[in-house]
Amino acid sequence: MINVLFSAAAEAWPEYEAPLRRALSEAGVEADLRTDFDPAEVDYVVYAPNGGLSDFRPFTRAKAVLSLWAGVEKIVGNEHLTQPLARMVDHGLTEGMVEWVTGHVLRHHLGIDGNLAAQTGAWEPKVPPLARDRKVSILGLGELGAACAQALARLNFDVAGWSRRSKTLDGIACHHGDDGLAAVLGRSEILVLLLPRTPETENILNARTLAQMPQGAVIINPGRGHLIDDEALLAALDSGQIGHATLDVFRVEPLPADHPYWANPNVTVTPHIASETRPESASRVIAENIRRGEAGEPFLHLVDRKAGY
Repeated sequence: MINVLFSAAAEAWPEYEAPLRRALSEAGVEADLRTDFDPAEVDYVVYAPNGGLSDFRPFTRAKAVLSLWAGVEKIVGNEHLTQPLARMVDHGLTEGMVEWVTGHVLRHHLGIDGNLAAQTGAWEPKVPPLARDRKVSILGLGELGAACAQALARLNFDVAGWSRRSKTLDGIACHHGDDGLAAVLGRSEILVLLLPRTPETENILNARTLAQMPQGAVIINPGRGHLIDDEALLAALDSGQIGHATLDVFRVEPLPADHPYWANPNVTVTPHIASETRPESASRVIAENIRRGEAGEPFLHLVDRKAGY
């Protein structure tokens, strides 16, 4: 019998308890799963930053910390964390992100906003281009970015991607490095941000990089709010350099009611709903990693502490 500590916000426990117990049983793992243990007796920590745990030093026998969140920026720099850290890669989260990104890319590609605003009785046909003639780019080619890029390519969009490290994806023009970023930005009629938050990606969209994009380009950000210099984006929207921004994530959440994004007619605010970790599918990921730990197999989705993701 192994001891598994569930450390997350109190309201998450009722959502996760039954799925986790079921997933552990299906994985053949005999576990005592609780929200309270003597730290020295814990074998695995199922973790979310909103649970209040920050000092991992007492967890002397813990074999891994298994994050419930895809983003790990709130824990990756914790100097007290010496155990292996695995981030959440949840198929349900990936599916939801693909659906949200695809929906908003199609919305802007087809000019749906303009059609909704033009219900005046005037007959003014504006036929959109075919997807193959629309250049869409993804910044960030991890699990989520790669899935979104490939889904858009299957719809016949002209898709390019950028990542900090060199990557290869079938059907996607992949770029990396500073020169690659400039090349991707320069061709992006629609740009989707799916990078992690690291010191290198902070404000990756700023006055200089926004100016490299085609005039009137659309930005879609379901990644991290800190990827964008808000003041620079607002200025680019006011000047017409950027035509529209659809934003799901922000530096401060909930987004304050007096934030200028709310009142800007060229901004769509969605309340961090692009995707969500689903307890059923996430529990299977957690259970599989615990099974692997007990079998002496490599953990899935280990975080590179130096890279920050």
